[in-house]
Amino acid sequence: MTRIFLDVHALQTVPPSNLNRDDTGAPKTAVYGGVPRARVSSQAWKRATRTYFADEHLLEPSELGVRTKKVVEVLAERIAALDESLRGERALVLADETVKATGLKTEVPKRKADAAKETGEIPAPEAKYLVFLSARQLEGLARLALDGAADITAFFKDKANKDKAREIADSRHSVDVALFGRMVADAADFNVDAAVQVAHAISVHRVEIESDYYTAVDDKNTEEETGAGMIGTVDFNSATLYRYAALGIHQLAATLGQGLRDDEPRTDPVRRAVEAFVHGFVASLPTGKINTFGHHTLPDAVVVKLRTTRPISFVAAFEEPVRGDQGGHVREASDRLAAYVPDIERAYGDEESTLTWVLRVGPNTLKLTDLGTETDTLSGLVAAVGSAVVERLEQPA
Repeated sequence: MTRIFLDVHALQTVPPSNLNRDDTGAPKTAVYGGVPRARVSSQAWKRATRTYFADEHLLEPSELGVRTKKVVEVLAERIAALDESLRGERALVLADETVKATGLKTEVPKRKADAAKETGEIPAPEAKYLVFLSARQLEGLARLALDGAADITAFFKDKANKDKAREIADSRHSVDVALFGRMVADAADFNVDAAVQVAHAISVHRVEIESDYYTAVDDKNTEEETGAGMIGTVDFNSATLYRYAALGIHQLAATLGQGLRDDEPRTDPVRRAVEAFVHGFVASLPTGKINTFGHHTLPDAVVVKLRTTRPISFVAAFEEPVRGDQGGHVREASDRLAAYVPDIERAYGDEESTLTWVLRVGPNTLKLTDLGTETDTLSGLVAAVGSAVVERLEQPA
């Protein structure tokens, strides 16, 4: 299959906020172009995107997965749902043996073992690492466990049954597993290559961290009781962020295969995945300290490119930090992109085969219209990108 890449670029301004904290509780930062920048880690925005799929019903539950160490408990719940006579300890035993049959390792955490000594309950084993499984894989493993319920230990001594467990766990991947990948250090054959790469979002300008000193009043204080019931500080910054993600359409298509439905064209699951990712990545937002700051913003501008050479980030347009001489950062950042993108693509890109869409808001982003086809709404952008991806996939290699 021809290599096909989808690049998503966004400029988004956030007010005083702390979207993504470091180990001291301060907003994450990075030095770029010799100055400190605000930073939001790729992990934070990938999780925000992934949870947005379910929260906004962009994909059906059957097309999504769950990432958890508590995979034994999750599978036990599936087993009990299929057969109500198998509950509690029995379901946990079946689930644990089935998970182990896939090649994953489980153990009872010390905290659970200690608690069990007090309560007398049977503790549920956990995987030693986060495990990402699709809804269809969990369903398949639950049904396989029921097949061996009479003697699950003997059942999985049969190599054919153990191979079946591995096959179920490594086929019919959910959209989020195909997009963001799956890695298990001690079971390399269980890994799934991620189709998406998400860059750390950084501010286009220099940023300094500020601190908010706050007090809280005790509602039950009498007039004679002066002073605050609580005092503290919280660090924050505000920034215009450059956000970037690259999606390998060819990798996504290879992982999804024929998709999760038996009666659909080959390109349908890929189209749904692409549309969900573009929508989710653009509209999602990390929720760190959101109750404190209410930083509910959306991008001022989005540029999406479909190309066949290689992914290209435009972050170098901001290697020299935007100064904000015009009273803000969005206009200069947009002007920088509008000037930089044609130059870098002329030198390295495939201008003839690259398709470009622009979604923007307000006069500050006007120059970006020169980059490609302007769309009025996010839904319009998503639909246009999805159709173009299908067309590219259907072209002969």
